[in-house]
Amino acid sequence: MSERKSYPSDLSDEQWPLIKPVITTWKDRHRSVSGHQGAYDMREIVNTILHQSRTGCQWAYLPHDLPQKSATYYYFAAWRDDGTDQVIHELLRCQVRERARRLEDPTLVVLDTQSVHAAAGVPAATTGRDPAKRVPGRSADWPWTSSAWSSRSSILAANTHDNTAGIILLDQVAEHAGGTVRKALVDQGFKNQVVMHGAGLGIDVEIVERSPQDKGFVPQPKRWRVKQTFGILILHRRLVRDYEHRPSSTASRVYWAMTHVMIRRLTGANTATRREERAVTA
Repeated sequence: MSERKSYPSDLSDEQWPLIKPVITTWKDRHRSVSGHQGAYDMREIVNTILHQSRTGCQWAYLPHDLPQKSATYYYFAAWRDDGTDQVIHELLRCQVRERARRLEDPTLVVLDTQSVHAAAGVPAATTGRDPAKRVPGRSADWPWTSSAWSSRSSILAANTHDNTAGIILLDQVAEHAGGTVRKALVDQGFKNQVVMHGAGLGIDVEIVERSPQDKGFVPQPKRWRVKQTFGILILHRRLVRDYEHRPSSTASRVYWAMTHVMIRRLTGANTATRREERAVTA
């Protein structure tokens, strides 16, 4: 790495080895025809992606002491398109579950959605208006596991019905969770169509109903952790609003944000709040 003052989002010497093997292997498989290895260290490329994810800055506003847009976006797009970002995320997810003394593949998931506003310039064909939350934009749909981290993420238009999102998520769970998932918890936005689809996959879908006597926000057993996850990930400002033209880019941002959080968890580094970050950079 080049000598520069570190940013709070940078990977430490303890954290970088957690994902270095995946990045190094990828780099070895994608050597330049001319043999040129590139002007930037791979750790710095990852640091730049994480910096942009955390701060939410535009590509043109990346700090001058980090790799420039052309180099960083090349790798971001390549890892998005070939699934390297998902490979890294899955590797860390398994380690988080192992540290929590859980099996690698879960037996229970919680399905939920989160609608966010789309920025100006995002193609209208990939967005919609969530009639319940009155949010024009996209919806990030999650199968959350008991280790508190999603195994997959789907990005849909915000006007996509929860039934459609739930069916997509159940299919992803059945495909990627090794057939171990036996139960899924959902809120009242999901209907019987999702329950029936889950039954066909061997997954018992339970609609967790809110008690009519509850007022305000009342945490529901197990389901409340997915809301906590939303709150943690929204600290990554690139996820506060959807700036990406491609839904696949938004999904990649989610994977990188979760990767960053899991890396910090595995190395015992708490996620810094925005107040703490300002104090460090002041």
